[in-house]
Amino acid sequence: MSFVEYSDFIQDGDVAIVHLGHNSVTPVKVQHGAQTQTRYGVIRHSTDLIGQRYGSKVTCSKGGWVHVLHPTPELWTVSLPHRTQILYTTDIAMVTMMLELKPGSVVCESGTGSGSLSHAILRTIAPTGHLHTVEFHQQRAEKVVEEFKEHRVDHLVTVRNQDVCKDGFGVTGVADAVFLDIPSPWEAVGHAKAAMKKHGGRLCSFSPCIEQVQRTCEALTEQGFEEIRSLEVLLRVHNVRPVTLQLPDFGPDSSDSSSQAGPEAMEKVPPSATPNHASLKIKTTTPPREMPGHTGYLTFATKPRT
Repeated sequence: MSFVEYSDFIQDGDVAIVHLGHNSVTPVKVQHGAQTQTRYGVIRHSTDLIGQRYGSKVTCSKGGWVHVLHPTPELWTVSLPHRTQILYTTDIAMVTMMLELKPGSVVCESGTGSGSLSHAILRTIAPTGHLHTVEFHQQRAEKVVEEFKEHRVDHLVTVRNQDVCKDGFGVTGVADAVFLDIPSPWEAVGHAKAAMKKHGGRLCSFSPCIEQVQRTCEALTEQGFEEIRSLEVLLRVHNVRPVTLQLPDFGPDSSDSSSQAGPEAMEKVPPSATPNHASLKIKTTTPPREMPGHTGYLTFATKPRT
């Protein structure tokens, strides 16, 4: 099992994602002889998981069942243990696209945090790319190193425990793209430029406050970056559901013979005891009553190709 390579069968030592229901998933480290408690009962790793295909339907001890899924960056984002605020798939998709990441890209990132974006970057740049990620907090840096080894992507990433605003990324002139998610990204713009390749490259900064965006844009301009743009991604999911529409009753058809026979004939037509209103069944979309609001601003810039 690896987050960047697919495996068919669950093996001892894998990290599997147990799907308990809608919006309810949890990661499980598969170990011979271990057990996992769920609201549907116990999952015995030796008999219920090891050797089974990913995607299998597993019956728990109480008779309920769950699905065991192969880990992906998207599933890891919604199930990882939170050590910091994280980026979610909506923003991650925009970052990977706008930074023009592809297999073989070299990326610098700060800070690592809980590793949500890191896993998405690693899958995008595999198998020949490399991620240089910097985390200021020592315990978080040590924990993310352990997770990268468990997920078998440690050969694609280098983790450094240092202050990126003072010490930089630890590399010079190698990065195709740089991502900043720190309280004062404007202080790291100079180090980001030094880490990027001589001929061009893309930079992204994630900040929750517009004041941070303003200072970052000023620093980017001073460092000679071009194509500076800030945007905000808001996801609005519409619900698709069937509805029944009543067709309006406009009265009798003017071409009907009874209506042309005069008022006396109209009076002889007995009214219907139960009016027959035609209806039409269609599928339509309705906007959500609530939707996730502001997460942060994404600021993108390009290093000139000089």
